Amino acid sequence: MAAAREAFLHRDAVAPESVRAPILASWIRSRDMDVPADSIDLAELDCETDGPLARAATPIVAELADQFATEPVSLILCDHDGVVLDRRTGDSALRQHLDRVWLAPGFSYAERHVGTNGIGTALEGRRPTAVFGHEHFVEHLEDLACAGAPIRHPVTGKILGVVDLTGWRREANSLMMATAATTARRIEEALLAASGRHELTLLHDYLAAVQRAGNTAVLAVGDDLVMMNDRARELIAPSDQVPLLAGATEALRSGRSRQLVVDLPSGATARVQCRPSWAESDGSSGGVLQVTLTHREAPGPRGSHPTITTALPTAVGSGALWTKCAQSVDRHLRKNEWVVLEGEPGSGRTTLARATHHLHSPAGHVRVLDAADFSPRWLAEVTDELAGGSGTLVLREVDTLPPAAATALTEALEPQRESTDHERPWVVATRGPAPDGGTDSPELTALLGAFPRTIEVPPLRHHVEDVAELVPYLLARLTRGADLTCSPEALRVLMRNRWPGNVDQLYQVLRKVVARRRTGVIRVEDLPPETRALTRRVLTPLESIECDAIVDALLDADGNKAEAARRLGMSRATIYRKIRGYGIAMPEGVSASG
Repeated sequence: MAAAREAFLHRDAVAPESVRAPILASWIRSRDMDVPADSIDLAELDCETDGPLARAATPIVAELADQFATEPVSLILCDHDGVVLDRRTGDSALRQHLDRVWLAPGFSYAERHVGTNGIGTALEGRRPTAVFGHEHFVEHLEDLACAGAPIRHPVTGKILGVVDLTGWRREANSLMMATAATTARRIEEALLAASGRHELTLLHDYLAAVQRAGNTAVLAVGDDLVMMNDRARELIAPSDQVPLLAGATEALRSGRSRQLVVDLPSGATARVQCRPSWAESDGSSGGVLQVTLTHREAPGPRGSHPTITTALPTAVGSGALWTKCAQSVDRHLRKNEWVVLEGEPGSGRTTLARATHHLHSPAGHVRVLDAADFSPRWLAEVTDELAGGSGTLVLREVDTLPPAAATALTEALEPQRESTDHERPWVVATRGPAPDGGTDSPELTALLGAFPRTIEVPPLRHHVEDVAELVPYLLARLTRGADLTCSPEALRVLMRNRWPGNVDQLYQVLRKVVARRRTGVIRVEDLPPETRALTRRVLTPLESIECDAIVDALLDADGNKAEAARRLGMSRATIYRKIRGYGIAMPEGVSASG
């Protein structure tokens, strides 16, 4: 088997009878996905350790692990992406070996990361799979044997995860596969016991609603289930389903019947009647939705009223979330309804307000006043703008106003707030995200009451596909039209980032690049070090300095982590931990040896 694997990696002929067909098929997939065959270097991922799968499986996994406590075998539970949720073994040598090959909670053993293995290949093949010794695609796994069995949702049949037994190759036997398959069935039975009652209730409520609905769109939404009647499929575009279901799911969790109005990316506005079938304290919920499209933008005569289809003149982006947000803002401007734009700093709230105004009134008056400059004169300027007639007034970061200032601004807005004069100014307020688990001050609540609608502006990480449009646009601004483009490899690095500072952070990164290169093509090595840290949180200044130092050391050492650790004066274990913690990924073409 080792010889057959070596021949395959060197693209020599491999006799079909020397390798099992599922293994050879997995080798081919692994090679096509460019999985490195000589190393394992995984990034730690987010995983749901308290979801329905984990809750149903944990007692069964614990019971079986107790039976195997003296055996050199590990029992592993993974989600549908191959991310390890739970790993149990009583053998310290095996545990240490699994740690060395990253087969540990928080790391994914999907084929695209590790090639052929019992977890990833069971998920790809959708059936129980055993992989022994040199059948593994990647080196360092040849001493192991593993058998994985997919876990399916008992109602929908959707694969929720995989249960895997991994041990030493020399200890492997045919019982591993049978044990994995039996354990998967037991977990499926536990899932059915936990969710079957809910699913049957939901099905009953859905069928009853369909019988009563006539020509109304009806959907049923559960934790892992969506059903819709023919009218819903005809009426609701696929791109509209995601935001509609997101809003409705949140409403169902309240456990009360509610009616929502949802702006959809297609330009439609949906009125959604949400009727819960169940709602648990752990966030699990399900219910029936009846949907009516109450408004759709009608195409007017050419040139009568501009409408947003993909992007605003200076607010670049065509992703579904950004487009939905832009269309909603546009709709309120045309109705001259005041709005609050809520979102993270740098997400484009002020830019969106300006761009929407200029779409309709390219030469119209726009005034932006920042709450940080609040003073009696600032308040007088607000009053003057309101009295000046048409135009747009943007009040930035109103949530930072002191209570007395918020009250004074509320009083200044009051005379115009209820006005039906179409010539009154359009007023937009921006604010940061609402406090988690907290409430706004009474003064801020009263101020926001002057604005009938709050629109959430998505952070860049929620529409990261728009980075591909933002980069050339921002480069053109920074270079004043000079011929500077971004290579596909560099663009992929930029699109893998989380961008905690949103578009402002992307702009600052590109400004650093332009300071060194004003023409030609931006390569990966032209990007500043912070773009190679795919972290999931905002770093402190000290952490940012340390992260940049590690990236620079890795680049200087051609990706050799041991050498980078030596240059930084830290242990190899420490640099591995920090690379995982900061989510540092080396660019293509740079080796990642240990």
